[in-house]
Amino acid sequence: MGKKHVIVKPNARQASVSITPAGQLLVTVRAPASDGQANQELIALLAAYFGVPKSRIQLVKGHTSRHKVIELLD
Repeated sequence: MGKKHVIVKPNARQASVSITPAGQLLVTVRAPASDGQANQELIALLAAYFGVPKSRIQLVKGHTSRHKVIELLD
């Protein structure tokens, strides 16, 4: 399915997925940005958003950054 650019905002009150005017995904997660908790919640939210299993979403770039690149595997 391809690669997507994602901006993540940890420690949010509500978890949500939206699209920025530039076409990037903006994902707010409730989990803190420590020990990979925010990344795990990010993958779970994106799996629900795209309607695919979590195993089909791979974090390609930005493991410790708010700007990430994910890949949806076929």
